[in-house]
This record gives sequence, C-alpha cells and structure tokens, in this order.
Amino acid sequence: MFEGNGKPLSEQGLQYAAVATGVGIPALWAVMTVETNGCGFLPDRRPRILFERHIFHRRTHGRFDQVAPDLSDSAPGGYGPAGAFQHERLARAIALDRQAALESASWGLGQIMGFNAAQSGFADVETMVGAMCDSEDAQFDAMMAFIRANHLAQYLQQGDWTEFASRYNGPSFKANSYDTKLSEASARFSAGPLPDLRVRAAQLYLTFLRFDPGVVDGWFGPTTQSALIRFQTDRGLERSGELDAVTYDALERAATVGAPVAQTSVEEPGWGKRLQDFLTGRWSRG
Repeated sequence: MFEGNGKPLSEQGLQYAAVATGVGIPALWAVMTVETNGCGFLPDRRPRILFERHIFHRRTHGRFDQVAPDLSDSAPGGYGPAGAFQHERLARAIALDRQAALESASWGLGQIMGFNAAQSGFADVETMVGAMCDSEDAQFDAMMAFIRANHLAQYLQQGDWTEFASRYNGPSFKANSYDTKLSEASARFSAGPLPDLRVRAAQLYLTFLRFDPGVVDGWFGPTTQSALIRFQTDRGLERSGELDAVTYDALERAATVGAPVAQTSVEEPGWGKRLQDFLTGRWSRG
C-alpha cells in the first residue's frame, strides 16, 4: 500500500520552490534535511510518514481509544520506530477510519499533515497522498504551498528559525530543538557547497535497488561509491566507481522501469513547464 514511482527531487522542482517563495536554496535544504533527514521515501518506495495518535483521537472523537489505544490517544507520543513501522500503524488505523487515518499522518519531505491537504494545494487528502507517493518534487511543492498559505516564507527569508519552527512544527518545537537544528543546517548549507541533486538521485535509485548507498544526502562518499561499484558489477558495467553518464542512465532505467503504481495517484504537470508558467504569470496553485 502506497508504493509509488518514488521520483527524486529535481533541479527544476527545487528552483521552482525557491522562485515561488522567494526563499534561498540553502534555507530550503535546511528545512527538508531537518524534517526527514533529506529523503522523502523509504527503501520500498513508500513515502516517509509519521502517524500521530493524538490527531487520530481528535479526528475520530476518541471512539477508538479503547480498542486501539496505541493508535488513538489524547496524548501525543507512542510513535515507535520510524520507517516501515509507521506504515503498519497507518494500515491498522485505515481499517478503522481511512480518511481520519490519512489525515493523521505527516507525509513526505516536508512532513505535511494529511489534514492540511487543502492548505498544501490539494482537493482532498487522497489526492495529496497520491502526489506524495509519486515524487519528491510533489512532496516539496506541497511543503512550499503550505508555507505560502501560512505566510511562513518571510521567516525563512529573514533566517528567523525560532518563529518558523514555532509556526511550522507547533508549540512543542523546543522539545526537539527544531529551531537550533534548522539554524545549524542553514548555516552549513549557506557556507556551501550544496548537495549534488544528481548524486542524490543516484543514491535514491541505489536504495530502491537494495544496493544501500547509506544516507540519501547528495554527497558522494565511500559508502555511495561502494554501492555504485556493486551496481556496476551486477549490471556488467565498467567498475569505475564513478557516476558517469552510462552508469547513471543504467541506474535510472533499473530503478524506474516497472515501478509499482501508487494506490492513489495524481497526474502532475511537468516541472519545467510549471516553473516557466510561474515565471510568466500563467500558473497558480489557486
């Protein structure tokens, strides 16, 4: 359930977000790095989520508190492990109330709550989930739409991480030091260099193909190189350990051909056209 195309963040998607919000790219990298360690998908192509039991409690008026206290409780917490376990929790909640369950999870690179689908530019939570399954560009665009809808871009522009964290992560942001983490990440990315989106895409493809390049972060280190050599060996390519054009094309084909289709999907217009339309005033989130 919710396995999608898993398309990686593109240069066009990142540039569109920067233009649409007037926020510098280092700040955008900081937000997505702190929210999801910089990757919107699990190794099995499902989007990263976090299921919030206190939100499910609110949206179902507590009617499942007794039968499923780990899924429905007035107090936040009780998350358990990240990753696949969150999807297990979501699946159990869906069996109780699908819409409330989808609305009670945070999704993708920006960890946007499902109940914020409208503020993120979607008709409903089902459409939002379909976009989250399809691509990191769509995930990132949802985050930018939420930021615009809630007038948060100004705090990113000003580097006011305390105010941004308070409004984006909620009043308990201090408990997780969100503002400090965001400030440190922004300083690191501002000093440069920025992650390489081509390397990052290759890392995501290697992850999907089970070659384990380590963290999907856009930095070409020894773990990524070792994974790349294993892929080259497996595919009968020259074992150069370099991300040359032949290797990248082979990776992209292997990772995308026959990719499973998300249970709920949405067609997104091409990102190049969306950026061009935005710049010429022909496109709007509405």
